Amino acid sequence: MTKPEFVYVTYIRTTPEKLWQALTDAEFTRQYWMNCTLRSDWKVGSKMTMERDGKVMNECTVTQSEPPYRLAFDWLSVFDDEMRKEKPSRVSYLIEPHGDIVKLTVTHQNFAEGSATLPSISFGWPMVLASLKSYLETGQALPPDLSARTSCEAA
Repeated sequence: MTKPEFVYVTYIRTTPEKLWQALTDAEFTRQYWMNCTLRSDWKVGSKMTMERDGKVMNECTVTQSEPPYRLAFDWLSVFDDEMRKEKPSRVSYLIEPHGDIVKLTVTHQNFAEGSATLPSISFGWPMVLASLKSYLETGQALPPDLSARTSCEAA
């Protein structure tokens, strides 16, 4: 049986370099990721944390970093006792230029059978990526009160 995956594709009017910055710059991530900050030096093997209000929500390890086209990291949600017990899943970004737009493919995979993380990210990723697209194209992220579940824990 194939393990479930989450795949999301969007097109953004930006450059690969600006999108890479948006995905990896701590201050930038806080703007569109519902007040969460992603912190890392983005080198393979480095740790990456997702924090909200000083609390670590997710602990990750960078597994691939090829600026500005590919980025991947192992993901472990630590804010929830059930999720913390799961093996890490894997997030991959593929950035492909198409003229004056960029195709962004986000794949989140390698979930444990019966994963508690999969339903959480299935809710959160579309919201985060829509906010990222809005922020890059208009300078305004989606409002953080979009839902009762608008935090790092939802994506």
